[in-house]
Amino acid sequence: MNDFELLSKGVVDLIEKNDLKAKLDRSKREGKPLTIKVGFDPTAPDIHLGHTVVIRKMKHFQQLGHRVIFLIGDFTGMIGDPTGKKATRPALTKEEVHENALTYQKQVFKILDPAKTEIRFNSEWLGALGAEGMVRLAAKYTLARVLERDDFRKRFEARQPIAIHELLYPLAQGYDSVALQCDVEMGGTDQLFNLLVGRDLMREYKLEPQVVITMPLLEGTDGVEKMSKSLGNYIGINESPGEIFGKIMSISDELMWKYYVLCTDLLPADIEKLKGGHPMDAKKGLAKHIIADFHSLDAAESAEAEFRKVFSERQAPTEIEEKSLPSSAEPQLLTKVITAAGLAPTNKEAQRLIAQGGVLVDEVKIDNLKHALDASAGRTYLIKVGKRRFAKITFR
Repeated sequence: MNDFELLSKGVVDLIEKNDLKAKLDRSKREGKPLTIKVGFDPTAPDIHLGHTVVIRKMKHFQQLGHRVIFLIGDFTGMIGDPTGKKATRPALTKEEVHENALTYQKQVFKILDPAKTEIRFNSEWLGALGAEGMVRLAAKYTLARVLERDDFRKRFEARQPIAIHELLYPLAQGYDSVALQCDVEMGGTDQLFNLLVGRDLMREYKLEPQVVITMPLLEGTDGVEKMSKSLGNYIGINESPGEIFGKIMSISDELMWKYYVLCTDLLPADIEKLKGGHPMDAKKGLAKHIIADFHSLDAAESAEAEFRKVFSERQAPTEIEEKSLPSSAEPQLLTKVITAAGLAPTNKEAQRLIAQGGVLVDEVKIDNLKHALDASAGRTYLIKVGKRRFAKITFR
């Protein structure tokens, strides 16, 4: 795989392909690395696999010797990216933005090489613009162009409020590229408009326009919606190896191949070879690749062994969380015990799990919604909820 093939692996938009080839050729000829920038809005600093898709592409540029800038939008974060939003986002304080930014830095170096990564904050130049500079920047773009953006257009047509500061967001992000004189800017497909604004603004400032690369949005474990913590379909890179392994094993066989392309560094030819084997083996391999990246190979091996023990051999896991609940002279409904122990978020969800046969008490399946447990002091139960959750519950 040559440099261009590596950099275009998994890419959705590449604007323009010939521009990137020309920049790469010039970089080799002159011995000058390209400047690659990805901006992160530090409003949700817990990184999941969906975020790592573009970070992994940053790593590819790093491996080829290029200058990679992890840009934390501490200034734009106070505006709030309106992409995909139906309402104005509340602004963050400077303290919140910087606290989130520090959390980001601790996580991204699980993928990026810290010695080859520049961490920058866009308040460095956007804060220095001042009122006059912001007016001059706004003069470089038209309202008609901004309203071409799908989310703005829909809100405008629906007569939903659009705050003036939201219109400034794509301009501020685009000015980042001007300030850093970027050769390439990357983001998810939902960021295409903002990235193209940067390309346009660079022309306005008489700079060579950046190449725009977008990466796919990764579906979560439900296989339908974009991976999101709020939807509960995410796989966090800081989660335990066992939790990651179990979540990977729960995705569909079809989605697994997209994860292989976007969440591993395997070559396309190697991924094609895996398709000739058993899907279960391929999925276990995927889980181990991902765990090895964010934890270690030993952790990946242990997670596989634990998964085999719990799911193939139907044994309880080696380490089981222990919970204590207040004892009672009266029997306690199993649904309430499950909720009180944190094994389900609500009684309704506990009822659903029991009705579906997903709850075992001391290895006995319970399907009676009115099943109650003896809650006298000293009674202990091993409760399994769903496929992966175990708890040893003692009434005290």
